[in-house]
Amino acid sequence: QVRLVESGGGLVQPGGSLRLSCTASGTIFSIVALGWYRQAPGKERELVATTPNGGTPVYADSLKGRSTIARDNAGNTVSLHVNSLQPEDTAVYYCNAIVHARSTEPPGEYWGQGTQVTVSS
Repeated sequence: QVRLVESGGGLVQPGGSLRLSCTASGTIFSIVALGWYRQAPGKERELVATTPNGGTPVYADSLKGRSTIARDNAGNTVSLHVNSLQPEDTAVYYCNAIVHARSTEPPGEYWGQGTQVTVSS
């Protein structure tokens, strides 16, 4: 079983910044990708940013230029930093992992419990 533990989030003023962190643990043979999605009220869950293993990070168009995603050297922790937050960035942010639990199994997709980010004055 793979567990994703998230930290960060909360109330942020417009124009402010946030930092989210997520650590994957459990039965992990290899991590294919680690990233973040978000879901605003009444909307579908959407990609924020992701880090494919050995590849270039991918960002949603709405966050390009004001966000940075990075993984630690061990590769099991991913952090997301977002600047210039606006009320439309308000959402529940979810950590996402694509993981080979075992070398003989296809990769599975796992989600964190979500952390609320509210941008408001």
